[in-house]
Amino acid sequence: MISDYLELALRNLRKRRLRSWLTMLGIIISIAAIFFLISLSLGLQSAVEEQFRLLGTDKFFVQPRGQLAGPGTGGATQFTSQDFDVVKKVAGVKDASPWAASPSKVELKDQIRYVTTVGIDLETSELFMETGAYKAEGGRVLKKGDEGGVMIGSQYKHNNLFKKPVTAGDTLIINDKEFRVRGLLKPIGNPGDDRLIYMPMEDFRTLFNITERIDTIVVQVNNEEDLLEIAERVEKKLRTSRGLTEKTQDFYILTPDQLLESFGVILNIITAFLIGVAAISLLVGGIGIANTMYTSVLERTKEIGVMKSVGAKNSDITLIFLIESGLLGLVGGIIGIALGIAIGQFVEYIAINQLATTLLRVSTPAWLVVSCLLFAFLAGAASGTLPALRAAKIKPTDALRYE
Repeated sequence: MISDYLELALRNLRKRRLRSWLTMLGIIISIAAIFFLISLSLGLQSAVEEQFRLLGTDKFFVQPRGQLAGPGTGGATQFTSQDFDVVKKVAGVKDASPWAASPSKVELKDQIRYVTTVGIDLETSELFMETGAYKAEGGRVLKKGDEGGVMIGSQYKHNNLFKKPVTAGDTLIINDKEFRVRGLLKPIGNPGDDRLIYMPMEDFRTLFNITERIDTIVVQVNNEEDLLEIAERVEKKLRTSRGLTEKTQDFYILTPDQLLESFGVILNIITAFLIGVAAISLLVGGIGIANTMYTSVLERTKEIGVMKSVGAKNSDITLIFLIESGLLGLVGGIIGIALGIAIGQFVEYIAINQLATTLLRVSTPAWLVVSCLLFAFLAGAASGTLPALRAAKIKPTDALRYE
């Protein structure tokens, strides 16, 4: 019986092919938008979690408040070598590594670029390298005794930052001083990070005339299970050494869980907003299906009368129209998912090849595909419910006389 209803619904949709396509357009657009946004959100979340796995769960960051746009932008509050010494001596701290950053002018022949240069402590550079999973693609990473050398991000070779690709062994002029490139790093995935320049802290302080400032302290603990307790210990010690209270504290500590939670909250808010916008398209698509089904009821009034006169029940008429509207939603959902996948692949390609980032990627698990299909079918069926009920209420005698 259901197969007969399905065949009848398909025949009716094929008979009104152009109208069916126009009706499905709203569903196609909305499902494509919802599918793409959710898959992008899942992919981005997966990429960030992967970065945190590389960072490890035995490290946290200590930063002064008041930096205008992150480390290197300056502010009223600054860390110094004294603060770093306090952090290193806290019980449970295995190692600590300071770094500082500053905008710089970089020259290669007649070309000038303005990028951020980071000064790292070569005594503790191994810990710093772990935090970003830095690996050399050419040459090697900076080591103790590499004064006068720098390490550069992947964009200097792969993304035409200069007309000529820069590789290990080349010379860059940074703030009018020459530095030899010791190593070229593998892509991290973040365009901002992939265009950084790293140099020994001693060279950094001399070049930028920064004698004491530290922008961030990376802390590694002996036991990752005690990370939160050690972080609190560091916080108290720093407050004491800087003569502060909890109310006047001018620095903050970021653990991996806090960073991931903060990112997750922001990502969920953005995703919810975008899906809300896409849901408007779904509402428009549902109205289109309802309108089409109402028109179909009027056009097939006599047909409904014939079916009722030969024994069709109200439930049969209702089911036929519900299947028809559900099919409109289902087919629209299938096309919408295919379109969403295509858009996602295109965005991923642009992100990798034009923006040089691997963070913008899509994830399409099976549950997402099935959920979108089911959602599209139910949305279509729900939109056809009122027209279907109206069709079922038509009296056979009135329907047979209808012109």
